[in-house]
Amino acid sequence: MLEHGGRLRAAAQHYGIHLADWLDLSTGIAPWSWPIPEIPTRAWARLPETDDGLEAAACTYYGVSRLLPVSGSQAAIQALPRVRSGGRVGVLSPCYAEHAHAWRKNGFVVREVGEQEVEYFLDSLDVLVVVNPNNPTGLHVSAERLLEWHARLAERGGWLVVDEAFMDNTPGMSLAAETWRAGLIVLRSFGKFFGLAGVRLGFVMAEPVLLRMLAQEIGPWSVSGPTRIIGQVCLSDQQGQARQRERCEQARARLVALLDRYGLSPQGGCALFQWLVNPEAQTLYEFCAQRGVLLRLFKGDTPETSSLRFGLPCDEADWLRLHDVLLEYRKEYP
Repeated sequence: MLEHGGRLRAAAQHYGIHLADWLDLSTGIAPWSWPIPEIPTRAWARLPETDDGLEAAACTYYGVSRLLPVSGSQAAIQALPRVRSGGRVGVLSPCYAEHAHAWRKNGFVVREVGEQEVEYFLDSLDVLVVVNPNNPTGLHVSAERLLEWHARLAERGGWLVVDEAFMDNTPGMSLAAETWRAGLIVLRSFGKFFGLAGVRLGFVMAEPVLLRMLAQEIGPWSVSGPTRIIGQVCLSDQQGQARQRERCEQARARLVALLDRYGLSPQGGCALFQWLVNPEAQTLYEFCAQRGVLLRLFKGDTPETSSLRFGLPCDEADWLRLHDVLLEYRKEYP
């Protein structure tokens, strides 16, 4: 199992701080969760059915005519390599580590490439995986550039897989509406933007034949009945979505300003997190953790290449706590 953010219980045990006393900024999940609608008993008592309105609500939200709901986009990441024969896979890196891991696990030759290396390697690849916006760097590749890469791959029967887990705040930049193109696959995560990662819901958008293959690989009833109800309500709540985008953007700008204030200017990020490459990363991570503030540390080969990801604080108490910890840090490490 690869390591991910959000391992709060492990941090609480390691640092000897009670679970309830932590400020968890280690994930890229919106800190404001949608209210959970009333779940009727039948959703728990019966097997889920696919004509309950979830697919229709999701198609409207993403601007597509077809899609496949899955139990979190992680399920699709693991299943995609199983519906393609072997070959060479490029993963635009650094990014969410499960992508490269899933393809390697299924026998593919995987090359992790930087943004400037894609053009050089693209014609030798069968599949290119791009997380857009990227996690953790926040890099955003333009739709025009992605479609150029897709066209070159598609000429040889290749795939472009675009993981848009953090795209909800910038829907106009999504490639979802282009997934009528053969070999273009878009993955979307539900839980991050809606602040409901625990419901485990995601969507795959692609050509019909590929969606059918994925559905057969994943199997029936992959999304629970209660999750389907929650998803349909959230995806239909346009007013709530606008409010969520606005407060994410306000929090993003505030977080950038706070980090700038203490000489910790981010090198990248998106509406749900900020990314900082800094030789102080390990020291700052430990300093914060010892005071009950959990960040996400990415260890590099050297201190200079290590980095931190900061999620969004939820309320004024969280902002004040982060401010106080950073102020204390700068007094000790000027």
